Amino acid sequence: MESLQLKSLLEDKGIKPSLHRLKILEYLVTHKTHPTVDIIYQDIHGEIPTLSKTTIYNTLKTFLEKNVIQAITIEDNEVRYDAFMENHAHFKCMQCGELYDIFLDSKSMDLKSIEGHTILQSHLYFRGICMKCKS
Repeated sequence: MESLQLKSLLEDKGIKPSLHRLKILEYLVTHKTHPTVDIIYQDIHGEIPTLSKTTIYNTLKTFLEKNVIQAITIEDNEVRYDAFMENHAHFKCMQCGELYDIFLDSKSMDLKSIEGHTILQSHLYFRGICMKCKS
């Protein structure tokens, strides 16, 4: 996604596209590694020395509130972030810690309601050993 598209996305969601916000969103879109705040900070801070972890936390909170990104909490002590907003599941390798996107058929991921309850959000996580660690 180009920076003009990212700027438009933020504006469409009612978010002022500051340099920090654009850089954080660009990072999330281009690094599909489901990073933590610490990883985002380590990777962007050299490029933008004025960036603080507080700015990252506040930006991610705004992005979450406006449905620009999603938070992934597979482990109680770790929150990761994902800019890919289409329905998909996640797989975490319990050996190396990598987090992978898993794509299931659309019927299993695209529920609108269950027994009369309206579903606003769903998360499907798997844990196991990835192909790299198994070999």
